[in-house]
Amino acid sequence: MKKPPLSHDATYTSKRSGSYKRILTTPALILFGLAYMVPLTVFTTIGYVSELSHGHVATAYVVTLSAMLFTALSYAAMVRTQPSSGSAYAYVRSSFGARTGFVVGWTLMLDYILLPMICYLFFGIYMHEYLPTVPTAVWIIGSVVVVTGLNILGIRLVSRMNLILVGVQIIFIIVFASASIRTMNGQEIPSPISPFLNGDMPFAGIMAGAAMLCLSFLGFDAVSTLSEEAKNPRRSIPKAIVLCTLIGGGMFIVIAYIAQMVFPSFRFANVDAASLEIMQHAGGQWLSALFTACYCAGLFACAMASQASVSRIIYAMGRDGALPRNFFGTLGARFGTPVNATLVSGLFGLTALFIDGDLATSVISFGALTAFSFVNLSVIKHHIVDRRMHSFADWLRFGLLPAIGVVLTLWLWTQLSAHTFAIGFCWVVVGVIWLAVLTRMFRKPMPEIRLTDAEESEVDTEDAESVSAPTTQHQS
Repeated sequence: MKKPPLSHDATYTSKRSGSYKRILTTPALILFGLAYMVPLTVFTTIGYVSELSHGHVATAYVVTLSAMLFTALSYAAMVRTQPSSGSAYAYVRSSFGARTGFVVGWTLMLDYILLPMICYLFFGIYMHEYLPTVPTAVWIIGSVVVVTGLNILGIRLVSRMNLILVGVQIIFIIVFASASIRTMNGQEIPSPISPFLNGDMPFAGIMAGAAMLCLSFLGFDAVSTLSEEAKNPRRSIPKAIVLCTLIGGGMFIVIAYIAQMVFPSFRFANVDAASLEIMQHAGGQWLSALFTACYCAGLFACAMASQASVSRIIYAMGRDGALPRNFFGTLGARFGTPVNATLVSGLFGLTALFIDGDLATSVISFGALTAFSFVNLSVIKHHIVDRRMHSFADWLRFGLLPAIGVVLTLWLWTQLSAHTFAIGFCWVVVGVIWLAVLTRMFRKPMPEIRLTDAEESEVDTEDAESVSAPTTQHQS
C-alpha cells in the first residue's frame, strides 16, 4: 500500500523517541483492564448508589454496562484503524483534528491523574487501620514509590503483578458469595428479582447512580493505551477491550446482586463505610478483615494500571508536541518505558497527601464520558464521512451503534452534579489556555505524528492489507 509522503517540517517520527516492545498478549491485556477496573470497586460506591437507587445498584450497573458496551465497540473500531498508545486523544485527533484531540486528551487525562491518587489515598487509609502505628502518609508515599518503580521497570512486570492481585480479588468474591449464601439461609430474603426490579424503583436515582458508576469502566480505555506494546494489536486490543468490558461489568452486577440480597436495606449507619457494614452482616469480623486486605490488593493493582496508562497518554501527547517533547516524548533507553512521564504521574499521586478523595471522585466521570462521546463520534466521522463506507452493514456497525453510544454517554453525562461540571470545565479552560500558548493564539498549527515505515510493519502485518490507512490528520 502506497503511503503518503511525510513532511519533516510538520511531522515528528517516533523513531526519535524510541519504540515500545510488543510483548502483551490478549489475556495479559484483559488482566490489565480488570486490574484497572478493580472488581471490588463495587464496594467503594455501593453506599452512595444504593441510597440513590433505593437498593437497585445491580440495575444501575446494568444501565452503565449497556452504555459502556456501545462505547467499547467504538474503541475497538478505532484501534483497528489506529493502534496508538494515545487512546481517545489519538482517535479524536485523527478524525477531528489536532486541537480537538488535544482538548479531549486533556480532559481524559484528568481522570487518569486523579484515579491513581484515589487508589493511594484509600490504600493509605485502609493500611493505617491495619497498622495504626504507621501514619497514613507513610503508606501513601511508600506505595507511590513502589508503583512508580514497577512501572519504570516495564509493563511485563506490571502484567505479572496484575495476575496475582486480580486473582486475590476473585478469590475474595468467591468467599464473599459463599458466606452470603450461608447467611441468607438463616434469614428472610427478598424476592430474587428485587435487586433488579420492583415497584419502588426511582428512575432518576438509578440514572444518577449509573452516571456515578462510569468510573468503574475506565479499564477498557486503559487497555487501548497499550496498543503499541501489544502483540498483533489490531486483533488483540479490540478483543481485550470488549471482553474486559463484559467480564468486568458482569462481575460488578453479580457482586452488587449478592450484596443486596444478603443486605436488602439501602440505609446505612455510615454511607462511607457501607461495605464494612455489609461484610459484618454477611460473615462477621473475619470477612471484614479479609475484605480490607483484598481491597488493598485491588487498590495497589489499580494504582499500577492507572499510572501505566496516564504515563503513556502523557508520552503520546509529548511525542506529538502537545506537551514539552524533549521531556515527555522520550522512552528510557534501558527499559523502553516513558520514564519521565511515569515520574511526573507519580508526583501527581502524592497529592493524595492533602486532597480529599471526594473531590477527585466527583470529576472522574466528567472526563470519561466526555472522551467516550467523542470516540463514538470519531467512529462515525472516520468510517461514514471520511472513508464513505455506506453499505447497510457499515451504517449499522459504524453509524447506528456509535450513535447509540453517543446518546447514552451524553445522557449519563447530564446526570452529573453542578459541582462536577464546575470543576471539569475549569480543567478544560486550563487546557484551552495551554493550547492557545502552544499554537500562538491558534495561529500556528500543532505538529503531527506518524509511525515510521519500520514501526508500521510491526503492527499486525497480517491485518495490514485489510485495514485502510488512517485518514490524513487535520491541522485545525
